[in-house]
Amino acid sequence: MPEEYKPGDHLTHLDEHGNIRMVDVTERPETVREAVVKARVRMAPQTVQLIEANQISKGSVLEVAKIAAILAAKQAPQLIPLCHPIPMTHIDLQFTLDAAQGLIHIEARTRTNYKTGVDVEAMTAATIAAVTIYDMCKGIDNTITLEQAYVAVKSGGKSGTVEFQPA
Repeated sequence: MPEEYKPGDHLTHLDEHGNIRMVDVTERPETVREAVVKARVRMAPQTVQLIEANQISKGSVLEVAKIAAILAAKQAPQLIPLCHPIPMTHIDLQFTLDAAQGLIHIEARTRTNYKTGVDVEAMTAATIAAVTIYDMCKGIDNTITLEQAYVAVKSGGKSGTVEFQPA
């Protein structure tokens, strides 16, 4: 660690003495903020085909995953210790199935008009959707893996719009 570094300089959840704290957003202006998180689930191509045909015995995998994701996004402050409770105005999940590759692509989108972003909520939604897909299909496919969850877009606030595409 460089000598000139002080714990509170770069890590917003630490004060000047290195103590954990919740970031104070009181003075920040409210702006429209949005986050898009992408993730994917890899499995046997036949499993994707069963999901597509709604033939998984536990029910509609994607509908259950969507409901679980929305509920999880709303619970992010209870799951992540320093996460602010945020009045989200929109949460949505989209799934794209690629049976040939054995992939389900997940896109979680969250939106608010508030003082801090909703990227943690979108990440929570995408990953819980992936875990739910795993849970509903694990009985018929033991090759399922959760892959590459990342924040693809963040917008709003002083940083403006930031986009990321993994290598």
